[in-house]
Amino acid sequence: MFCNNRKREPSKVKTNSPMPFSRNNQTSPQVYARIAGFLYLINIATGMFGELFVRAKLVTGNAAATADNILAHAHLWRIGIAGDLLMQVTDLPIMLIFYILLKPVNKNLALLALLFDLIQTAVLVANKLNLFTAMFLINGGSNLSAIDPHQLHALAYLYITLHEYGFGVGLIFFGFECLFTGYLIFKSGYLPKALGIMIQVAGLCYLTNSFAMVVAPKFANTMILAPAFIAELSFCLWLLIKGVNVEKWNERLQINAANAAI
Repeated sequence: MFCNNRKREPSKVKTNSPMPFSRNNQTSPQVYARIAGFLYLINIATGMFGELFVRAKLVTGNAAATADNILAHAHLWRIGIAGDLLMQVTDLPIMLIFYILLKPVNKNLALLALLFDLIQTAVLVANKLNLFTAMFLINGGSNLSAIDPHQLHALAYLYITLHEYGFGVGLIFFGFECLFTGYLIFKSGYLPKALGIMIQVAGLCYLTNSFAMVVAPKFANTMILAPAFIAELSFCLWLLIKGVNVEKWNERLQINAANAAI
């Protein structure tokens, strides 16, 4: 009788057990963290440039003096606007990466934070039109020659003021985003709890200053935002240098998969 002496290959058994992170099945959360940290650094740098090195330098308390400054440094004014727009461009991949990094904690809250951030970015992008309008009014031209230059300068200053308020309105939505993001960081287990608390404090600072601008302008002060700057820079550098705890990330994924299977 013929005997088949070939070794049989072990049968492959399918399993529904959750798979931890590996380079073969998904992008490392560390890669996402590094990308977010790098983009966040660009975001902070371009935002500071527009506020501290362009508008703080050119915009004074006098409409005529402000107009003269913008006319004399028109290229710098345009670069400031371009930097602001670059800041908003980086917002989009950053908010997507934050959603990916934090959805294992609570998917719905991570999505809500993304939506608040998206509204903030939309408001700030539209708000740049106020800076363009101010520049066009100051430059004048044949279409505006019938209007007195002093009136044009006053209108331009009004649009610059509107930009300041538009920025404050956008930061209301960002403040709420910080509250949710800070909570998710605190609960994650794979990012430091201290960072979560700091980001929530940043959210409160943004909300305090922006609502003060709306209901009690004399109490609004950019110094209120100093803790927010420290918190965001700390979070940015942590993502760029340390990233997330991948072991804890995998544990969170496995817990979520086990709960979903129940």
